[in-house]
Amino acid sequence: MVLEIQDNKLEQILGRNKITVLDFYADWCGPCRAYTPIIKNFALNNNDVSVGKVNVDENTQLAVKYGVRSIPATVFLKNGQLMSKLTGVIPTTQLTEVINALK
Repeated sequence: MVLEIQDNKLEQILGRNKITVLDFYADWCGPCRAYTPIIKNFALNNNDVSVGKVNVDENTQLAVKYGVRSIPATVFLKNGQLMSKLTGVIPTTQLTEVINALK
């Protein structure tokens, strides 16, 4: 399941699993809309990873905190610490590779 994350709600998702993936997006962003089914499918097939979507227009504090300057951006956290950040539409295989490296 993919959770919608707000600036003040990030702690709720960080405590669920050791690894967290955050998808930074905007409703007006075409590539972000193309990435949505990929990240949702990834979340469905990886129950041991917390996955959240962060709307950059509504949650600027999180975007600044993780240095998101272009979208879509995928941020990978382990135990709440930033481990990796990728920009653009990421294929499922690459998402899986990053997660496997973090495990």
